[in-house]
Amino acid sequence: MNKSLMNLWGRFLFRDKGILPTSRLVLLLSLLSLTLIYLSFFISMSWPVILLLNVFFILFSLVDLVLSPSKKSLNMTRIIPGEMERGITYPLYIVVENPTEYDMNVEIKDGIPQTFSRPFPFTGKVDKNTRRQFTYHTSAPVRGEYNVTKLYIRYQSRIALWQKQMVFDEKATIKVIPDMTETKQYLENAQKFLFHEGVTIRKQKSGVGEFAKIRSYVVGDDPRKINWRQTAKLQEVMTNEYEPEHGKYITILIDCGRMMGAELKKGNRLEKSLEAAMTVAAAALQKGDYVAVLAFSKNVKAYIPPAKGMPHLQTILKAVYNVQVDAAESNYAEVFQYIQLVQKKRSLILLFSDVKTFLHEESALIYLKRVKQRHLFFMIGVEDEIVGKRAGNPANSLEEAMVKGVAQQQILTKKREKAKWEKQGLLLMEAREERLATAAVSHYIDTMNRGLL
Repeated sequence: MNKSLMNLWGRFLFRDKGILPTSRLVLLLSLLSLTLIYLSFFISMSWPVILLLNVFFILFSLVDLVLSPSKKSLNMTRIIPGEMERGITYPLYIVVENPTEYDMNVEIKDGIPQTFSRPFPFTGKVDKNTRRQFTYHTSAPVRGEYNVTKLYIRYQSRIALWQKQMVFDEKATIKVIPDMTETKQYLENAQKFLFHEGVTIRKQKSGVGEFAKIRSYVVGDDPRKINWRQTAKLQEVMTNEYEPEHGKYITILIDCGRMMGAELKKGNRLEKSLEAAMTVAAAALQKGDYVAVLAFSKNVKAYIPPAKGMPHLQTILKAVYNVQVDAAESNYAEVFQYIQLVQKKRSLILLFSDVKTFLHEESALIYLKRVKQRHLFFMIGVEDEIVGKRAGNPANSLEEAMVKGVAQQQILTKKREKAKWEKQGLLLMEAREERLATAAVSHYIDTMNRGLL
């Protein structure tokens, strides 16, 4: 009995196949029954007659089923992107084909994961011998790979007394990748992307870099770079333009340990680190440098060997788009040992991690000293805005004074530990979550322009 009730309830919840009464049928049948019961008090209508009239009405309503399309004739397909960026809204399309001679009103649900935004059910009309495309919009807040299988539909004729329900198996796979908005912004206009950081892409040491092109002289250019031969030929002051040397090695380390799961305004620290790492990778690949990426927590989760060219960005994305935060502390010692084994050439090591956690890893300092002998090291993390805010709040009570004192003590401790590491030549930096990618790319540009590699 319980199983039968569960199966019946499942039919009402957009599952499997079946035929269901509409609210119109229930309303009309209720009105008919009440009217007949009311009239029975005045014309002495018997209960068998009332029951018989209700049965005739139900049988008559079955004409509605005859005027609705056959289940075997219908077809539904889904048009869905293979990749979606986290938090970005995408249009999805469902095509309903009705090759029958009957119009139908439809109510549709798509079996996308529960974490996606779900604007269901949506309704519409599909005329006879036509196909119609329905559009809905959804976004995915959590990265990962998702399998989508079911498409659910309920349809009815114009009378709308009964509705048929059925399900279609339309298998698809959706990969939710990090938000690439900042990466696209950089590729469209690198100078505008870095403008508020005060970094000029062309700024570099005089005499350092490779010859790029000859262009017209503008105010502010180095007079020593004027190309006098082209100036005499064109009767216009021309100058040589240089750019940093290509073919350098960049190694990006992404921490996936427990502390990277701390929630921010949008996503968590790992999400922001992944987005910033992809932006740095795009900047380096666009400049012709080699990029390697390593994701780790208590051990190495993914490693992409160094390569150059923009197609390598897709290789990196496919390897790290699904990495998640582990409920374990990060093992910095192991990852630095691993880097020494796989990265033999001098490179810029860019570590995205939690600065506070990293500063208290004394064992990591020993391995970092060895790494620093061959590579440049730079670490960047997301600034803890809550601690800074509480340290700056006025103290109007004893409790507020205690909170403010603890926050200020944490800031001073962090500064002291940071100074100790920087004396060893290891650079560490914190940035606000919305400026993490900007700060990371700015450091990469500055390192390349100064010729430190």
